[in-house]
Amino acid sequence: MSKPIKDHQISTSPTKGNPPFGHFALISVMLLLLGSSLCGLSEEIPMVSLPLGSQISGHQNTTWVSQSGVFALGFLLDYQKDDGFVVGIWHNFGAGSEKVPVWTVGGGGVRVCENSTFELSLDGSLILFDCSHNELPVWSSNTGNLGVRSATLMDNGNLVLVGFGGKVIWESFASPTDTLLPGQPFRYPQSLQASSPNSIASYYSLKVKSFGEIYLVWEDNVTYWRSQMSSSVLVKEVRLEPDGLIGLFDYRGGVPWSRLSKDFKDPLVQFRRLRIDADGNLRIYSWDNVSSLWRVGWQAVGNQCDVFGSCGLYSVCSYNLSGPTCGCLNSDSVSGECQRMVDLGNCDRGLSMTELKKTVLYSLYPPHDVVVMLSLDACRQYCLNDTSCFAATANNDGSGICTIKKTSFISGYSYASVQAKSFLKVCLVPEAVSARAANFHGASGLMPKEQQQQQTVTEIVERHKNYLVAVVGILLITGFVFLVFEMAVFWFVLYKRRRMSSSKLKGSPFAKDIGMNPHYSALVRLSFDEVETLTKNFGNKLGPTVYKGILPNKITVAVKLLNNVVASEREFQLVVSTLGSTHHRNLVALKGFCYEPKHKLLIYEHVSNGSLDQWLLSKKQNRRGGWNERLNIAIGIARALAYLHLQCKKCIVHGDLKLENILLDDQFTPKLTDYGIQSLIKKEDAAASSSETLAERDVHMFGIILIEIVAGYRESHENKLRDLAFRWCEYGNLGEFVDPRLEGKAEIEGVQRVVKLALWCVQDRPSLRPSIGEVVRVLEGALSLDMPPIIGASQMVANGSGNGNLEIVEASF
Repeated sequence: MSKPIKDHQISTSPTKGNPPFGHFALISVMLLLLGSSLCGLSEEIPMVSLPLGSQISGHQNTTWVSQSGVFALGFLLDYQKDDGFVVGIWHNFGAGSEKVPVWTVGGGGVRVCENSTFELSLDGSLILFDCSHNELPVWSSNTGNLGVRSATLMDNGNLVLVGFGGKVIWESFASPTDTLLPGQPFRYPQSLQASSPNSIASYYSLKVKSFGEIYLVWEDNVTYWRSQMSSSVLVKEVRLEPDGLIGLFDYRGGVPWSRLSKDFKDPLVQFRRLRIDADGNLRIYSWDNVSSLWRVGWQAVGNQCDVFGSCGLYSVCSYNLSGPTCGCLNSDSVSGECQRMVDLGNCDRGLSMTELKKTVLYSLYPPHDVVVMLSLDACRQYCLNDTSCFAATANNDGSGICTIKKTSFISGYSYASVQAKSFLKVCLVPEAVSARAANFHGASGLMPKEQQQQQTVTEIVERHKNYLVAVVGILLITGFVFLVFEMAVFWFVLYKRRRMSSSKLKGSPFAKDIGMNPHYSALVRLSFDEVETLTKNFGNKLGPTVYKGILPNKITVAVKLLNNVVASEREFQLVVSTLGSTHHRNLVALKGFCYEPKHKLLIYEHVSNGSLDQWLLSKKQNRRGGWNERLNIAIGIARALAYLHLQCKKCIVHGDLKLENILLDDQFTPKLTDYGIQSLIKKEDAAASSSETLAERDVHMFGIILIEIVAGYRESHENKLRDLAFRWCEYGNLGEFVDPRLEGKAEIEGVQRVVKLALWCVQDRPSLRPSIGEVVRVLEGALSLDMPPIIGASQMVANGSGNGNLEIVEASF
C-alpha cells in the first residue's frame, strides 16, 4: 500500500530553519499539555502523530485519541464475551456512552488480559503483547523495517502508519472487521465478519464480488441477501457516505445501486456507521445526541427471520409483539442451546414424523433439496419412507409443492402468515404402557393350600424377627465403623498431598489466578516440578506421551511430552503463543506449556471420550455410532482444518493428522489435537523434498481418515484400503465396503459422496486435490463430485500396440 495521507497531512521532511520533526515535537507537547482541557480525561493522549516507541497499557487505562477527540484507541472489555480485553477503535463520546468498537486488532479474535500493552515498536510495527502469554506478541501489523516513522489516528477513524513524505504504509481501513465508517472504501476481496460468541452467528459475513455487488452470506455457502443492480456495471468500491447513503460507486462517479438511511441528510446527525451484526443483518446506525444512543436508520433484511439460520441450528425463528424470537425445534430442549437432532440411524423402534405448523425450513443447499408435487399427507409419507430425507416442507397454498430436505442442518422460521407445514423425522417413541394392577393379599384366585403355605412363611418370619433384626444391626454397625476408618485414612492422605501440592505451587502463576478463579483460561508457563505435581509424577498415562493432570481449579488437563524439540526457546514461545490464540469448537484448547533445557511440554484441555481410533477401531468397543454421527465427526474435523488453514492470521498446518490425534468429547464432538507443533519437533523439510505443501499433506491425510471412518478399520499400508475403496466405488457397490457394524443403515448417497471426496483428497498429484474449504462444502452437501481419476493399484496402464491404438490394462486386486 502506498499513498499519501489525505486527512491531516503529515510531512516528515526537514524544513528551512527547523530541525527534522521540529513541528511534530512542538505540536505533541502542546497537545499533551492541553489534553485534559480538550477531552476532560487525563489518561487520553491526543495525537497528530506518535513517534516510534509509543505505547498504551490496559492496566493504566491509557488511550490514543484523534486530534479532535472524535475517535479513541485503547483497551476495552470484550463487549460480547466478557472474558478478556480487545484493542480497538471506538467513537469517543465520553465516559457514559457505550464503547462499541468500529475496528479491533485481529478482528476481535485476539483477546488479552488487562495488563497487556500495545505499542509502536522501534522498527515500525504495531505490536500487541499479552501479559498472560509472558509478554509475547499475539498480533503485529508486520510493518517492521518498511520505513514507518509515526502512527496517527485520523479524525475519520482510520489508524495509519506513516513514512517519509506522508506516505501511508499501513492503515486499519484496509483490514475492516465488522464495521465501515463514512468515506471508508470497501473493495474486492475485502469482507466484514460478524463478531459473536455464537458459533452460528460467527459464520455471517458481508462480501463484495469482483464486479462490485455486495452480498450477505452464511459460511460461504448460502447467500440470503444481495444488492441487485438493474444492469451490469464495473464498480470501483462500496462506500457509506456521511449523509447516510450506502452505495456502489463506479469508475465514472456514478451510483448504480444505493440505499438511504431514514435520516438521510439530517443536519443533526453527525456520526454514522455501517455494521454487520451478530444476528447476520447489515445495518446503518446514526448517533442520536439527545438520547446518546445509536439508532438504526436502515437494515438490509427487513424480516429478521429471512436471515438464514437466524436463530442457529435446530431452532425456529418466529414473531411476537416485541419482535423476532427464537425457539427450539426439539420441545424437550433445555434453555440456553437447542439440542441436536437424534441419530436417525440408531432408532431402535423405527421412525416417525413430527408436525411443525406454519413453519418453513431453510434451504441450506437448494441443489440437494428435492421438490415434488404432493399433498400434505403424501409429502409427510414420502420423507418418512426416504432414508436420505431428514425433514420436509409442504406448501399449504394449493400449489402442492413439497420440498424434501436432504441435509442434517435443520433450522427455519414460523409465523401466522406462513402458508406451509413442515415435518421433522424423529425416532419413534412408544406410548406408555399402563401398569397392571394386582392385589395379592386380597386375590380370590388363591387356593386354600396356597393360602396355608403363605401363612406358614409368615409365622416363621415373625418367630425369627428379633434374631434377624439383631444380625442386621451388628452388620450395619460393623460396616459403619469400617467405613469411618477408611474415610479417615483417605482424608489424611489427601490432606498430606494437598499440603505438598500447595507448597510446590506457591509462587506459581496458578497460585494467584487459577487457584482463585475456576474459569481462568489464560495460557500459562509452568516449571517441570509444577507439572510433576499436577500429574502426580506422571502417574496416569493417557497415551504414549500424554498424561492426565488436575489443575488447582479442579480442571482436568492432558500433558503432552515433546521429544526431539529442535526449536529455540523464542521460537517455541512464538509457536505456543500462536496456538494459544486459536479458538474453535473442534480444536483441543491449549492451556499452558513448559520449556526447560531438558523438558518441553504442552498442556491441553482434557477431552473425556478418548481418541477416534479407540472409538472406531477398538474390538472392545461395541457401539460405533450411526452413519450421521460418523458424518458429523468428519465435518467437524474438516471445519477445524479449514479454520487452521484459512481463518487464522497465518496458516497453521497440522502435519500429523491421524485418528489418534482426533479426540471426542462427551457429546462426541471431534476435537483436533497436536496441531501446529511439527515445526517444534522436526524441521519442516519433509514437504519441501516432494511436490506437496504441508497444507496439501493435511488434505491427503484427511482423505485417509475419511476412508477409515467409512470402512471402520485400517490397513497396515494406507494404499490397500484406498485401492479397495476405489474398486467398490467404481463398481457402484459401496455397500460391500461400508463398515458392517452400521447394519445397512448408512445413507448410500452420503457414503458415495464421502468416498469420492476421500479419493480426490488422496490423489498422488497434489494439484488434483481439493482445498480444505472445498472439502467442507462437499461434506455439507454444497458441492457435488464426479468420479475421481484412477489411482493406486487400480491405475490403468497405457501400452502402445502395433496398430497405434492404446491398450488399457487394469491392475488386479
